[in-house]
Amino acid sequence: MGKNVCPWCEGHSLLYEYHNREWGIPVHDDKKHFEFLSMEVMQCGLSWLLALKKRKAFNEAFFDFDYLRVAAFNEDDIQTALKTRNMLRSERKIRAVVNNARVFIKIREEYGSFDNWIWSFTNNKTYVYKSHQYDCPATNDMSDKISDCLKARGMRYLGSITIYAYLQSAGLINDHWNGCDLYQYINENYPICIMDD
Repeated sequence: MGKNVCPWCEGHSLLYEYHNREWGIPVHDDKKHFEFLSMEVMQCGLSWLLALKKRKAFNEAFFDFDYLRVAAFNEDDIQTALKTRNMLRSERKIRAVVNNARVFIKIREEYGSFDNWIWSFTNNKTYVYKSHQYDCPATNDMSDKISDCLKARGMRYLGSITIYAYLQSAGLINDHWNGCDLYQYINENYPICIMDD
């Protein structure tokens, strides 16, 4: 985007590119939602940089995050995904992504799209919390609620911390540093709601 960026993305080109091209830009495409959720599942307990380094393998293993194809995975497909070159060797996480794809489809069937469902939590606006510039949390009431909803529907590896990170990446929350060019860009180009707490 511009030369002023969030400090967390400095120091590695993958983080810098991800920050400038994707992080926090509001997502309204179901395939991208599924990708971001699945990336969070695969990253759980690891560094985000490692997840980005393995992103190509994730794309290959999950057919570019085609949730319809992933939902149809059988045992052979799961083992093939596990053996993908440079893949994170976690059968439990791969099974979680497959399971989550099936739940994702059910949400789409119920609400017309996953996008409709997830953005209903913010009334189709990006939340901007003033206090997050000084003390950015790992969770909040919204991530607690969405995590509980998804777990009740059967999704796995999507606790409140993981969901909060997803909400940041998918642009439901603008947690860019206020000196970052993208902070202002999002606030000026997308519907926002300023939150006091």
